[in-house]
Amino acid sequence: MARRKPKIPRHKVFVSFHVADIEFKERFAKLLEGHAIDKSVHDDDIDDMNLKVARIRQIIRDDFIADATVTVVLVGKNTWQRKHVDWEIGSSIKKTKHNDRCGIVGILLPSHPNHRSRSIKSNLLPPRLADNMRGDNPYAKLYRWPENPSGIEIRNWIHEAYLRCKGTPPNNGRLHFGKNQSGSWYTGWQPSRDFPERFIPV
Repeated sequence: MARRKPKIPRHKVFVSFHVADIEFKERFAKLLEGHAIDKSVHDDDIDDMNLKVARIRQIIRDDFIADATVTVVLVGKNTWQRKHVDWEIGSSIKKTKHNDRCGIVGILLPSHPNHRSRSIKSNLLPPRLADNMRGDNPYAKLYRWPENPSGIEIRNWIHEAYLRCKGTPPNNGRLHFGKNQSGSWYTGWQPSRDFPERFIPV
């Protein structure tokens, strides 16, 4: 008798995204309906006008990411610029006495101009996401939004990210954004000696 494949567990998933890509966030949530619990932050959930950055990051971590096991970053054209995306990734990979760290999955959306490329320059991705895609056994992996997305396929990506985070340590050494970044999607963020430009396969 053939052995059954082990059942993929139901994960609590935090989705990090730019509001310009809300359509894909909603489609993503529908694909995982009944198979994952959505832990996303939505507009007006946090009043960041009157709070310090450190306090906002604490709220994201303790009130929204809290018991999530995996964070999925939906990467559109200007996602790399967004301070909340940077804070959400940083909070996801920080282990505290109250929360374990999350696995990380990046999904390159059709709204990104390099969606069909075989590789993408690291500085066109959220920088903290790109930092965790280094080496032969990276903490995070990047996938392309499928032409015919399948909930099963994406659930596999999520579970693999959960397993990876139990082994490979994350890279959270970059300074956190203080504000949204300026610049064009074409040039992205400025590489440096510590964070050089690289090509990341998709």
